[in-house]
Amino acid sequence: MFSTLSAYAGDPILTLQLAYRDDPRPEKINLSIGLYYDNEGNIPRLESVQRAQKVVNASTAPCTYLPMSGSPAYCKAVQGIVFGEHSEAVGSGRVATIQTVGGSGALKVGSDLLRKFFPNSSARISSPTWDNHRAIFEGAGFSVETYPYFDPVTQRLDFAAMSAYFRTLAAETIVLLHPCCHNPTGADLSHAQWDEIVQIVAERKLLPFLDMAYQGLGEGFDQDAYLVRALVRAGQSFLVANSFSKIFSLYGERCGGLSMVCADADEASRALGQMQQAVRRNYSSPPAYGGHVVETVLLDPQLRPMWEAEVNAMRERIQAMRTQLHRGLVQHHPAYDWDFLMAQSGMFSYAPALAPHMHELIERFGVYIIESGRICVAGLNTSNVDRVAQAFAAVLK
Repeated sequence: MFSTLSAYAGDPILTLQLAYRDDPRPEKINLSIGLYYDNEGNIPRLESVQRAQKVVNASTAPCTYLPMSGSPAYCKAVQGIVFGEHSEAVGSGRVATIQTVGGSGALKVGSDLLRKFFPNSSARISSPTWDNHRAIFEGAGFSVETYPYFDPVTQRLDFAAMSAYFRTLAAETIVLLHPCCHNPTGADLSHAQWDEIVQIVAERKLLPFLDMAYQGLGEGFDQDAYLVRALVRAGQSFLVANSFSKIFSLYGERCGGLSMVCADADEASRALGQMQQAVRRNYSSPPAYGGHVVETVLLDPQLRPMWEAEVNAMRERIQAMRTQLHRGLVQHHPAYDWDFLMAQSGMFSYAPALAPHMHELIERFGVYIIESGRICVAGLNTSNVDRVAQAFAAVLK
């Protein structure tokens, strides 16, 4: 019956994790998967999260199904951090938000909904982007093409090519945008550049879908949401997928959200109904436990500032490791221009020149990066960063 099934090649990043897990070398270094590690090389459990878990665990309420859109308190918390606590759009009721199975679930629900109501649209994703973006939008039935984003020669954002391309797009083209901490490049637009993109979006009547998985790890919570707030100010309709996996260190709990910004409250009510229907025919309702932990942290006046301080410390450690890696690379390979690293932000850096040397880095040095040349800076620490710099320098000489 199933003899016609083809083999699945596997996800390249998750497959690489299995190879890393089975590598017996104690000095191995994992810079491939997007996980945040502390300076001891451990995935931390945040103190604010642990305290929230005690509150949730002490509850004697029955563990029933959540509504299709998730916990109302969770959705309120999502709106507060994504749009700002005093957002006009939220206050006027024109933002519809649901709790999702991680950021991937938000992208899945959003792409399915868009396919239903915009069947003649096509989607555009940045070149490069997270591999699953293409898979999700193609899985929904969209034709997917890439837009210029990163110049592999200069190893920097190519905004001129990006903005020029956007000016050629047809109305209702779906454009997938990373508001901050671009994955995989770490190369972000300035506020002025985002303002220009917002203007083009309005003029060309494009449909933005924002994927914000790292809010707080770039420049700060509000700064990283600049594009979200700019689109609201411009009166645009758009979608935002957000994830709490990284910034709560709750990867396995799959806590995400999907918000649709609409023209008015009536439109938002209909959008919410359509998102609920998309959830019902997919996974029916989101998991409860992780969401209750997140909402407890975000809505508690003591835990919220504690959590924000912990995320700020994560961001500062990542930046310190980026600076230290840059310093080591300049020392070990001064003939190469490494300054592009300091123009990048967030968990990742992107060095296409390292891509052809991925296997050599793994086999000779036990340094795991993915085949595109993406580096998870959050996997560096004071004990391994110089060894990584030496390995990178060695394969490029």
